[in-house]
Amino acid sequence: MDESRQSSWTGAGAALRKAVPPPALCGFLLLLALIFTVSYVVGAGAGPVAPGMHGSGTSRDGGDGGGGRGVDDMGDMQGGHG
Repeated sequence: MDESRQSSWTGAGAALRKAVPPPALCGFLLLLALIFTVSYVVGAGAGPVAPGMHGSGTSRDGGDGGGGRGVDDMGDMQGGHG
């Protein structure tokens, strides 16, 4: 009778071990999450790298890039003609 209990427990344990990822993988994922969390906290504490920096003047939505001047904003650049 003890043998039947032992064999059923062994089968359930084997199925459980197959369903659970290896401890090394769990440890690696935990370490990876910890590293990303620490780097985020350090980056947020440091603040922006270049606070006064703006875009390059080109954007995909057709805007002027936040600080660029369009052709219409150039004023009277005709050299005084007129």
